[in-house]
Amino acid sequence: MKLNGKVVLLEQEQTLFEFLTAEQFDCKRIAVERNGEIVPKAEYENIWLSNEDRLEIVRFVGGG
Repeated sequence: MKLNGKVVLLEQEQTLFEFLTAEQFDCKRIAVERNGEIVPKAEYENIWLSNEDRLEIVRFVGGG
């Protein structure tokens, strides 16, 4: 799978939510695009990832 342009090998089947949690992403502060389409947060637990997927993850950063 590609994550933000880098190759990442999935060693087991997992949902997008499981992957994000394992990689310590704060699901409240990110947006995820999978294979060119934005994934609604409500769908993170229903999306099963494969090594053919392409993910782009953007973090929201506060500032002043």
